[in-house]
Amino acid sequence: MRHTRAPAMMFKMPFMPGSAGVRRRGAVRSEQARLSVLEASGRLFAEKGYDHLTIEGIAAEAGVSKQTIYRWWSSKSAVVADALIEDLLLPDHPVVPDTGDIRADLTAWMQSLLDLVAQPGNEGLVRSLVAAACENPDIGTRLNDALGITATVSTRIEAAVAAGQLPADLPVMEFVRALVGGFVLHTLERADPDPDVAERIVRALLH
Repeated sequence: MRHTRAPAMMFKMPFMPGSAGVRRRGAVRSEQARLSVLEASGRLFAEKGYDHLTIEGIAAEAGVSKQTIYRWWSSKSAVVADALIEDLLLPDHPVVPDTGDIRADLTAWMQSLLDLVAQPGNEGLVRSLVAAACENPDIGTRLNDALGITATVSTRIEAAVAAGQLPADLPVMEFVRALVGGFVLHTLERADPDPDVAERIVRALLH
């Protein structure tokens, strides 16, 4: 007697938590939450300035918990640094003009930076970014790349060298670091406002 083999049964795999589909949706939600935090930081910075930013306020504005923020960032400084990198904090950050007068151009650029940090509520911004960069060296590199400080200033210096306004053997990168360092040190000192400090720093480097 012949026996008919029963057809193989087809089983559908049950939905399991932690499957690839869940991870993908979780990743999307996580990225949305991350962007919400950075965008909220940008809005609050524009409204209140850096000194009045808090993790609690950012969380409330973004509609997330503080724990969600601390999953990605260790401090307010780190959040602000990432918002800057994503161009959500200072979308119109100062650039070096090119009027043909290198001394005037560098002075105007530095003065625009000093004016920015002198605005009410922004006194702690530079200190925060320095702290974030010290905490994580990669942040410093990414900030420099995102803001284009080294690139834009060095490009302007190189143009001045090519035009004969500066010595041909000028060490460009060392000059740029000294210029930016002068701004940072002046800000960290919390010195009283000085309308001539930008001109004096530039003059000291271009003597």
